[in-house]
Amino acid sequence: MSEMHLFEYAVIRVVPRVEREEFINVGVVLYCASQGFLKARCTLPVERLAAFSNVPDPDEIAARLGAFEQICTGRKTGGPIGQLPVASRFRWLTATRSTIVQTSPVHPGLCADPQQTLDRLYDQLVH
Repeated sequence: MSEMHLFEYAVIRVVPRVEREEFINVGVVLYCASQGFLKARCTLPVERLAAFSNVPDPDEIAARLGAFEQICTGRKTGGPIGQLPVASRFRWLTATRSTIVQTSPVHPGLCADPQQTLDRLYDQLVH
């Protein structure tokens, strides 16, 4: 049996109009401390987003989602936040905010392979 690792994840959401509390799940961010794993997987469904009124520019939203992935990767490409320790980057990404790109509350679990778990969660919660 494979060794199990504690992981935490949050669903990444686009909230076109914060005051209406409507959102579309567009990705998942997963952190596994014991494996040093922090990764986000996102897709912006432009056609579904168009169903909302007064939607901001999809390119701007895509850039914000790209920032999630860059921060997860770390290094200078992730800016000042991307240079923080892995745990701090995950906490920053999942902090409560009232912006167009938000995350769900953080949920824990156990996994043998963080990448497979990220892919599974993405398939279940985004597609």
